[in-house]
Formats: sequence, structure tokens, C-alpha cells
Amino acid sequence: MKKFLEEFKSFALRGNVMDMAVGVLIGGAFSGIVTSLTDNFIQPIIKLVMTGKVYTLEEISGYASAFGSSVVNFLIMAFILFCLLKAMNKVMSFGSKPEEPAQPTTKICPFCMSEIDIRATRCPYCTSVQPESEADQK
Repeated sequence: MKKFLEEFKSFALRGNVMDMAVGVLIGGAFSGIVTSLTDNFIQPIIKLVMTGKVYTLEEISGYASAFGSSVVNFLIMAFILFCLLKAMNKVMSFGSKPEEPAQPTTKICPFCMSEIDIRATRCPYCTSVQPESEADQK
């Protein structure tokens, strides 16, 4: 059972799964904006054109306020998800060691200034004998 839980934890906290979860949540929140846009702007315009319905200033401000509310809801949801993911990434990297910089694999020939393999004893371009470096002495 312990191994099963460890496997589930590694699966659930993998980057792809988290990205997909954030995408679904943001998509749901964005769906609210699209629905509000349709209900509060597009449908009243269609009713105005098709039936000649006249809207009062109070109705128009109600539509605008409902749309603004859905935009604010989306922004709040996006901010909360951002904060949660930032905290989760911080917790996940808490015990990990920083990566060591990669060892160089090439060096510059002091005679012809060409880039050569770090293990080379002769330059393949100018055929000069390479001086011993600290890497060669190890």
C-alpha cells in the first residue's frame, strides 16, 4: 500500500498533471467570461436588432456590471492558482540539491585559438602539442 501511495504521489505531482489541472480550472473560469459576454452583450444586441427591444440605462449598467463581475472572478481565480502553484513548486524543490554546473568538454588551443576537445594532447587544426592542464593531471 505504501508503494502504491508513493507512485500516486509521483504521478499527481508531476508537471504534466499539474499543468493539465490548471488548464481545466482556468478553462472553467474563462467559460464564465464567455457565458457572461454572450448573456450580457451579444444576446441584448441580437434582441435589439431582431425585436427592437429598447433597454433602459439601468438594464445596460446591470449587464456591464455582471460582465465586469465575471472578469474579476476570473482574475481572482487565476491569481489564486498562481499562488498555489508557486507555493507547491517551492515545497517540491525544498529538499532537492541545486544542480552542479556541467564540466567543460572543450578548450581553446593557445596557438591557433581553435576549439578542441578537452582531452586532446595535440590540436587537430595546427598540430601543436597542447600544454598539460589541470584536467589532464587528474
